[in-house]
Parts: sequence; structure tokens; C-alpha cells
Amino acid sequence: MNKLPTLSSSEVKQKALEIGFHKVGVAVPSTSQEELHRLRSWLALGYQADMIWMANPKRQDVTLVMPEVKSLVCVALNYYTPHQHQQGLEYAKISRYAWGKDYHKVMHKKLKALSAWLESLHLDVKTRYYADTGSIQDKVWAQKAGIGWIAKNANVISRSYGSWIFLGEVLTNLELKPDIPHTQHCGTCTRCMDACPTGAIVADGIVDANRCIAYHTIENRSEKLPEEISSKMQGWVAGCDICQDVCPWNQRFATVTDIEEFQPYPQNVAPSLATLAEISDEEWNKRFPASALRRIKPYMLRRNALANIKAFQAKL
Repeated sequence: MNKLPTLSSSEVKQKALEIGFHKVGVAVPSTSQEELHRLRSWLALGYQADMIWMANPKRQDVTLVMPEVKSLVCVALNYYTPHQHQQGLEYAKISRYAWGKDYHKVMHKKLKALSAWLESLHLDVKTRYYADTGSIQDKVWAQKAGIGWIAKNANVISRSYGSWIFLGEVLTNLELKPDIPHTQHCGTCTRCMDACPTGAIVADGIVDANRCIAYHTIENRSEKLPEEISSKMQGWVAGCDICQDVCPWNQRFATVTDIEEFQPYPQNVAPSLATLAEISDEEWNKRFPASALRRIKPYMLRRNALANIKAFQAKL
């Protein structure tokens, strides 16, 4: 095997920025006992709910994902747009991340370009890339790479864009100089914890999916939602942004994205609960093309909308 090229982290970062990523940092594939304990404790408490993939051993050891990995190039894309959710009882709420084109498609295109560039430098350069699609702790690596810190609501907050960012990483066998891990900057603020209507944020940085509106609207495949969730959804039918909307970092530092694909599809900002409660499979297919909302199957969307209508009616 020929010797791999010597490449500076700054060169890689510059290329990532040229490709269109908004933030980039480098981490080395080491996991501390504290990090392992945190993940294992979260799993032992059953906070992953039915997301069995969270227990994949690869999440605890990135070398099981790619044995040759020497560096992780971590990236972030800002997806914030200035549109606001409508507050009337007739409106359904869709999380900002799903307003526009499926972020996986946008991220993967850019990650593929970065990977292809790295591999073009030498025949023996190897890469693998992910964007919320593999057994990778995206948030942990983002913090290690200096992109931001894992906040009390378990989202990564960056100083530049708040938490309105998508995360991804390129694993490579190139040895790159790592960045300094990001420090915590939530301080004594507990706005996200106080605002969660179901009490899903049970401790600093720890979310119990069993109580989380986002989990139940997206991942829960049951025909009926638990009463303790369905009665407190506040209009959300796809994800939930409450803990992000109240965050001071988001209120002060959110920046409108320059990525056109993240602009909302016209019907996604203020959809009608009544319409979604009766949406047909065919209409669902037409209405959400190339959308992250396709993970929420038609019967789930109808279920979520009906749960909100019932909860609103009960309060009248």
C-alpha cells in the first residue's frame, strides 16, 4: 500500500465550505467511558422507546462502522427560514426540518462530493458518509468537532445558527488534526425543559422518547397514540419544534439559510388539520414529493391530525 497523502484539516474544511456546508470540524475516533455510560444508561432506562436501532453496538464504537477510520469530518447545514407556524386551532404544525426538500437528499449530495474529492487525492483514501442514516452518534461527533454543543434539549446548538442545523459526517482513513471540542453554553437556562408540554426532557441533555411529541408523530407506528401524548400535542402532526422555538440561542442567532431546497413547500407551513385528518394515500403521495415527511405514513398523519382535533374539541 502506498503512503496516504498528507492533508491539512484547513484544506479539508475549505473544500467542505466550497461545496456548500455552513460549518465543518474534525474529530478523531475515540469514545470516552463517560460517553459510553451516558448512552448505555439512556438505553437501560428505555428512553429509546421502540427505536431498537439506537442499541446497535456500532453507536458505541465508530470503528465497527469503518475499521480503518482515522478521522471524522463533521459538517452542518443551516435550514432556518423566516416563516412562522400559525397558531389557530384549525392549523396543523409541521416541524421546520420537514418544510422543504428531504434534507437527506441535500446532505448526501454534498457529502458525496466531499467524499469523492478526498478519494480523488489518492487511490488508497477511503471514505464513508452519513447524514442521520447510519449507526453514528451525529451529535456527539459534532460537539467533538467543535461545531456546537449538545444542549439541554439534546439538540446541537451552534453559535452561528442556533440549533437549526442538519448534521453529517465523512469518515476517512486520512489522519487529520482534530478541532477542540465545543464547550457548553446553556448556563442556567431551562426554557426548553419548562416549555415541553409532555415533560420529555427529563434531565440536562436527556430526552425520554416515550414522552416526546416528535417521536410519537414520526416513529410511533401504532394506530392510536397514548392519551398522555395525544391530549398535549398543541397542533403538531409531524415532529415538534417547541424546545427549539423557545431557545434564546435560536431567537437571537437564527440566520436565514441560503439553500433553496430548504424553503417550505407551499402547503407545509400552515396546513389544515381537517384536511390532513382525511388525506388519502394518493393525495399524501402527491403532496409530499422528495420530502422527509414520507417517513410519516398516511395513516399516521391522519392519526396525528385527528388526535389534535379531538384534544382541541375537548377544551372547547
